Amino acid sequence: MELSNLRPAEGSTHGDRFRRGRGHGSGNGKTAGKGHKGQLARSGHKKAGFEGGQMPLYRRLPKRGFTNRNSKDIIAVNVNVLGRFEDGTEVTPDLMLQSGAVSRLGDGIKILGNGELTRKLTVKVNAVSESAKAKIEAAGGTVELI
Repeated sequence: MELSNLRPAEGSTHGDRFRRGRGHGSGNGKTAGKGHKGQLARSGHKKAGFEGGQMPLYRRLPKRGFTNRNSKDIIAVNVNVLGRFEDGTEVTPDLMLQSGAVSRLGDGIKILGNGELTRKLTVKVNAVSESAKAKIEAAGGTVELI
């Protein structure tokens, strides 16, 4: 017997369809398992996050800034990172992810112009800076926006 194999004895538990408040004969009549009076006996008890009048946690913690719902998660990749690919390769976001040039794809990839490139590549990305485009084309490659 292991902890992962433990379960109640057959017939010892009741299902979820147990009907409360249906008389003494049901074994759960009168107060229907809620006890006598108090907050837990009331309908609609327990406001989420209520701490008995103490200042709740969500009000004790400082609030800073906001999250812009329209922002995009663009991954920046410099031109020198493209040097890891073989000459004549078609560089796509999926290939960059497989090779480890980027750790995640986000909402798109933008090539930036930091570094040098000596290989002729076909680069298919979401965005590219002017200086990066110039360096890729100077090396004999092409840039396509997807």
